[in-house]
Amino acid sequence: MVTLTFAPSPLLYCHHVAMPALSPLLYAEPRHRRAMHAVALLIFTCIVIAGSVPGARAEVGEFASGLVLHSLAYAALATLWFLGSTGSGLQRALKAVLAIALMGAFDESVQHFLPYRSGTVHDWLVDVSAATVAAILLTALLARVPMPHAVRAAPERAR
Repeated sequence: MVTLTFAPSPLLYCHHVAMPALSPLLYAEPRHRRAMHAVALLIFTCIVIAGSVPGARAEVGEFASGLVLHSLAYAALATLWFLGSTGSGLQRALKAVLAIALMGAFDESVQHFLPYRSGTVHDWLVDVSAATVAAILLTALLARVPMPHAVRAAPERAR
């Protein structure tokens, strides 16, 4: 007779250790949520200003394409907006995607009025798509991470 013995997966261990550690981010206190929205708006303002500097986009374009820049920047903004929002995962995702849709539309409209830039619907769609992907991933993560008080109330469930 052959007996198979399985060791616990490192992924299972990681789930039990890392997931509760994410609770303070996913369920932040009101002052931290406000700070995340403020940081998102500050970063967005910097993006618009930097994008308005003649030649700046061309210099940055040597290191990364517009698709990569838009995707990373707006996914990061969506993450901050999601983390700074309240409600269910779906509500937070919708808030984040809507905020990014508005930010992206503003950014593209500013570029439209600059003679050395062009605002495009394609770039806006990339912004919204990146925000949507980030929001979906964060919503899925939120469903797996217990609220901090739920962890304290039921420590056996967290194991």
